[in-house]
Amino acid sequence: MSATPLPTSTAPTLFTPHDRPVPLMTVAELRTCETGAQAGLPAHTLMARAGAAAARFLNEQIAHAPSPVARKPVWFAAGPGNNGGDALVVATELHRAGVAVEVCMPIEVKPDDARWALAAARAEGVPIANDPPTSFDGYGWLVDGMFGIGLARELEGVFADLAARLSARAQSLGHVLALDVPSGLDSDTGNVVGTGVAVRATHTVTFIAAKPGLYTGAGRDYAGEVSIAPIGVDTDVASSTARLNASALFAPWLPARDFATNKGTFGTLAVIGGDTGMCGAPILAARAALFTGAGKVHVGFIGSDAPPYDPPHPELMLHAAGKLVPGTMDAIAAGCGMGGSASARHLVDQILQLNVPVLLDADALNLVARDDALGSRVAGRGTPCVLTPHPLEAARLLATDTVSVQRDRVAAARALAARFAAVAVLKGSGTVIAAPDGRIVINPTGNAGLATGGTGDVLGGLIGALLAQRIPPFEAALAGVWLHGLAAEALCAEGSGPAGLTAGELAPMVRRLMNRTFYSSRD
Repeated sequence: MSATPLPTSTAPTLFTPHDRPVPLMTVAELRTCETGAQAGLPAHTLMARAGAAAARFLNEQIAHAPSPVARKPVWFAAGPGNNGGDALVVATELHRAGVAVEVCMPIEVKPDDARWALAAARAEGVPIANDPPTSFDGYGWLVDGMFGIGLARELEGVFADLAARLSARAQSLGHVLALDVPSGLDSDTGNVVGTGVAVRATHTVTFIAAKPGLYTGAGRDYAGEVSIAPIGVDTDVASSTARLNASALFAPWLPARDFATNKGTFGTLAVIGGDTGMCGAPILAARAALFTGAGKVHVGFIGSDAPPYDPPHPELMLHAAGKLVPGTMDAIAAGCGMGGSASARHLVDQILQLNVPVLLDADALNLVARDDALGSRVAGRGTPCVLTPHPLEAARLLATDTVSVQRDRVAAARALAARFAAVAVLKGSGTVIAAPDGRIVINPTGNAGLATGGTGDVLGGLIGALLAQRIPPFEAALAGVWLHGLAAEALCAEGSGPAGLTAGELAPMVRRLMNRTFYSSRD
């Protein structure tokens, strides 16, 4: 192929979706977009735009880097497909800009677009070698351009070795950029392909749209900080039903805090659970509900060792569960520390027959999983329940195993929502929220600080409080999950985590974030 020069590119759009409800597109949806866009564009345009966007990212990083990094060459691993072509375009753009680059291409690229990029790189004098260096010490940024979306087999040979070496560099000195997706990562699910390895990058520049796998499962760890380069492709043609969670999706539903409001305005929540020896769980949930703005919060204990009141928060009204009148509540959150007794099963059955918003967590979910009659009650309600399972609870509800749930978290959440006509909140890294109507949202907030006992109880209280404030179930789930994760991030930024962060620390931070973000006074 002739060495057609790269077009002189204008600065492409590039952004980090910190708080934007951007679409999350599967490989099939992306292929539809690419096909439609390519039909109306000159040859090689999309690859040129993608390469220019990633080159812009690197130029900006190098410009702000400490001088020892800025002076070192950028090293590229180019695979045999179009991801390798993207890497060649990036290298050529940087070479033009006066940045020292070196490309390693173990197998020569094959697709037409990539062959065009190779010819242009050679014409510009970009150094290209077949073998990787023995050490990366002489390089600044390392760029993974081995394999992009749609990889169906695990990495092997030199590419598996390079993935391991790039990952080691990312975890020691950093400065590893993946083009589109980290090589070896399934962009639909966030899992490593097969039993192989994947590149663990510090940064990813992804093209056209964000991918679900960059934000859920192991994907968040492998992708690092994600920037999106739309490269001028209309993503509406794919009609994606998945979005990244952001405040724009739920903020309009948050109630106003007017002068004329009172405690009744913001609803009454009942938190029901706490079998003998497990009373801490509903107290954590109830405290979180207070801090999330519920007008009144009752706690109904199943067990015999319940405290008479909560000394740090005497605002909470504590009762034996049998003395509560659930039908007088604006919402109910059930299951925290509930246990699996016959009385617990009877309470859940009663709650599901009420015409109030209901959240089921923990033991309530386990009761539903092993009792078809309760499952039918959940599915038959006019207003969808909110279900908040972790992967093992989700597996019980779906009569499968945790491995199957984690293999495709989006599919599992969608199956839960469909089976129980409910809003399913599949917890974990990149919590997936699914609505019965097919909407899918993946949450980008949160960190390892949440990997400790009681944080799930806090989430149940947050969402329960929002339900009591008459926010629709799906939007209440979005808000609760987003704030829960953001609180963990804020606490870690202050030095309170991730190691040693406790569940009880989350609720006060949620209150601060809610007021600062949604209720701060304006001039």
